[in-house]
Amino acid sequence: MENKKFSEKELKLAEACRACPVCSRARRKQKGLAYWFVKTIESGICPACAAYEKVYGRKAHEQVEPNSEPQQG
Repeated sequence: MENKKFSEKELKLAEACRACPVCSRARRKQKGLAYWFVKTIESGICPACAAYEKVYGRKAHEQVEPNSEPQQG
């Protein structure tokens, strides 16, 4: 994350997208039904996907490098 200020709500929604099993699978596998679904509905329909894009600066379906996202905890 950059040094931008995000609201508590945006951070919680972005965290929900990170924890979402469908979005996580889409980011990890980069193919299949979950990938198509997330790529189709993200930011236009899902507020968690929109917040993820705003906070992390990438689409909810885009593959991430291992250890590039903060650990849950």
